[in-house]
Amino acid sequence: MKCTRCGKREAAIRLHYSGESLCVRCFTDRLENRVRTAIGRYDMLKPDDRIAVALSGGKDSLSLLYVLARIERDYPEAELLAITVDEGIGAHRSEGVEQARRLCARLGIEHVVVSFRELYGATLPEMLKAIEKRPGALDPCAYCGVLRRRAVNQVARDEGATVVAVAHNLDDMVQAWLMNLLRNNLTRLVRFRPTTRARHPRLITRVRPFCLVPERETAFYAFLHGFHGPRTPCPYARRALRNEIRIFLNRLEQRHPGTKFALYRAFERLLPALEASLPKESLGECERCGEPSSGRLCKACEFLEQVGLA
Repeated sequence: MKCTRCGKREAAIRLHYSGESLCVRCFTDRLENRVRTAIGRYDMLKPDDRIAVALSGGKDSLSLLYVLARIERDYPEAELLAITVDEGIGAHRSEGVEQARRLCARLGIEHVVVSFRELYGATLPEMLKAIEKRPGALDPCAYCGVLRRRAVNQVARDEGATVVAVAHNLDDMVQAWLMNLLRNNLTRLVRFRPTTRARHPRLITRVRPFCLVPERETAFYAFLHGFHGPRTPCPYARRALRNEIRIFLNRLEQRHPGTKFALYRAFERLLPALEASLPKESLGECERCGEPSSGRLCKACEFLEQVGLA
């Protein structure tokens, strides 16, 4: 089958929601143009930004760094650096760190690696072991997510970054919105956007340039460029609510192509109304660490207190 866009080369992937069959070149151009569209539509980046890419070493984050490096060639005043957080999750993380190191060396991009042990005094498995029998303990991803966000923001700030880019794709966006809706966490739901503006001087604006790109397409882009990420899966991923939502959405998309895009557009239209209905949240500073917080302690310090590290 010929590519439906150029009509010259053999198609390599079919996009069921749009009916397109694309060759490698047209697919690559399409994905990178989608990223450019997202950057422009959501006012993500400025020509002179110092952009910190949250680089886990997974296929999505490796692809994001590569795409941004290609785009930023047209903006010589912009700078890229990569931040990798090592949670201490055995082979999964060590493989990811190595993949991240290799790509940064290949692209000539500054790479900062920081560990949970260095920042918090223990690895994630050690923290989870300390609370494994405690009633009311959250799933591992809840602890990991809060501590990773804190680490990336802190390092990005210390490195003089003006914006943090994370590799959340279209699937991640819809999954997060649904997950927060199911948990009745409307405050987090409206805060999770393609561009999340900093609401405190110690916070860095976060952007999601892959927000218009489905996970299947970021995976194919990664495959084309040899980015496979860690071969050892995260041991905690299957215990997360997000994994159940992912399976549910993939089944819907298979039966009804375009469902994920429809949900994305629906949430995008609902977010302003939801935000207007919620009380305005002011941010102070955590009594223990001084980081931004809506309460006496920030979430990271609350978690560290639970595991006896604060």
